Amino acid sequence: MENEQLSQLRHSAAHLLAAAVEAIYPEAKRTLGPPIDTGFYYDFDNLKITDHDLTTIENKMRELVKGWTDFSRQEVSKAEALDVFKTNEYKQELINEFSGEGSQLTLYTCGGFTDLCRGGHTENPSKELKHFKLLSVAGAYWRGNEKNKMLTRIYGTAFFTKEELEAYLHQIEEAKKRDHRKLGQELDLFVFSELVGPGLPLFTPRGTIIRDELGGYSQELQKAAGYQRVAIPHITKVDLYKTSGHYDKYPERFNVSSVESDSEFMMKPMNCPHHTQIFASRGRSYRDLPIRYMENTVVYRDEKAGELHGLSRVRAATQDDAHVFCRIDQIEAEFKAIMQMIKTMYDVFGLKWRARLSFRDESDKYLGDPALWNKAQTTIENVAKELGLDYFIGLGEAAFYGPKIDIMATDAIGREWQLATEQLDFVQPERFELEYTAEDGTKQRPVMIHKALLGSLERFMSVYIEHTAGSFPTWLAPVQVLLAPVSGEKHAPGAEELATKWRAAGLRVEVDAANETVGKKVRNAASMKVPYIVVVGDRELEGGELSVRVRGSETPAAISADKFVEELLKQIKTRSSEVKLS
Repeated sequence: MENEQLSQLRHSAAHLLAAAVEAIYPEAKRTLGPPIDTGFYYDFDNLKITDHDLTTIENKMRELVKGWTDFSRQEVSKAEALDVFKTNEYKQELINEFSGEGSQLTLYTCGGFTDLCRGGHTENPSKELKHFKLLSVAGAYWRGNEKNKMLTRIYGTAFFTKEELEAYLHQIEEAKKRDHRKLGQELDLFVFSELVGPGLPLFTPRGTIIRDELGGYSQELQKAAGYQRVAIPHITKVDLYKTSGHYDKYPERFNVSSVESDSEFMMKPMNCPHHTQIFASRGRSYRDLPIRYMENTVVYRDEKAGELHGLSRVRAATQDDAHVFCRIDQIEAEFKAIMQMIKTMYDVFGLKWRARLSFRDESDKYLGDPALWNKAQTTIENVAKELGLDYFIGLGEAAFYGPKIDIMATDAIGREWQLATEQLDFVQPERFELEYTAEDGTKQRPVMIHKALLGSLERFMSVYIEHTAGSFPTWLAPVQVLLAPVSGEKHAPGAEELATKWRAAGLRVEVDAANETVGKKVRNAASMKVPYIVVVGDRELEGGELSVRVRGSETPAAISADKFVEELLKQIKTRSSEVKLS
């Protein structure tokens, strides 16, 4: 009920925003303005403003809301609605669409401002709509279609209390500091190139180390659980995805080109259909099951340009993808094993999480027998209950081929992200006619479980960079130790020898031999968030104790070189989240 009331408050704020904009900019044309999870927005045509204009608009909103006592509802005919909005082609398009569906057209009026609306407002805006803030200006295509006209979108947020608003604004400011796009550039992790194309990240040596460590950890956990690595090509015949059902469900994601005169080929947007063909390549017995395949591989999707966002939304995403082919009686055991891997992994990353049980709704967007869906959803919820998961049900969030458990992780500043997933699928085995020989000699369909522990490596990196603000634990840090020679001429050669020795032991070490002061070298390393900085002078090269600057500590630690290496190797082996010396 609380979320519904907050949505109504924000919906009312969107109306108020539109009224204020039209009062200041009479030529502007309002289009759509819904509440969203973080607040609200309204899109306008014929409006040219910047973020600097938001204060003026917000002040007008505060002036107008004093006279907004309640919303009145009026049912109107299509002709009446078209007459009210006779100069607004956007509202007319919506009126024609809504009336064509047989829906009741309604207008809502408050403070002399009337808008086409289905309802859902706060009862007394003048008393309840006090704690709001306009946040930013952005571009947005009409109806989200990049073939349509670009509009001006104004984002805002609203809460019932001043404290809630201030906490959210603080979160926004903290998020700006942690923005993975900003940190990715500052820490030299990844870049984008106009010549390569938007949504196609290029990882630097430092960023590649993080990717490799993440992907390696995922495969280490899976290998211990009986998964075997496989490898598939990056292009495929379109027929594969027509058989799986993906092509008809998501045609907008498929870029097709002809490689042969009689066939259409495409870049693969997912991996599951390919893995079915490895399973189907030979006869399988019930004794062989479960069969578990894994690989870290890139998928390609034609995401809209306006939806691309750093690493969190890309056109080339690396998945730590895996698929299990098993018997029905093995489903629960497999799901529990996967959840154990997820618990282990997310404890290492220090991410708190809850589970969303993503189930189907009553729409017709799903494939397969409803009875099998019900069985699958019951199985998943039983697993969640038996494991004592903190979970909630998300109706309509299922994949088109089956329900799933999505891991919703909360980062250091309280934002929730969907990362890992495990999905139960009866549809793909049926469409590909997969089978195994049962104990009684009959042919049976296996069940397919789709799994990703990280999800997309790119998306996980975007979340984890912001979660840690770029201060990675030792095992994940691109540079684990920075050696800063006191004198480039006198101490740099010895520092290089020390670095070579430590690299051989398994540490990632760099030497800053630049002709700069030690203080500047230390500051540079600190700005790159290196966990450990060691100043190398006469004492250190003569075998004396090291003076180590530990990230996050003001006081250098004194420790022998052997003990220092031993401690760091222990942190790396255990994937400790702490950066400290005992």
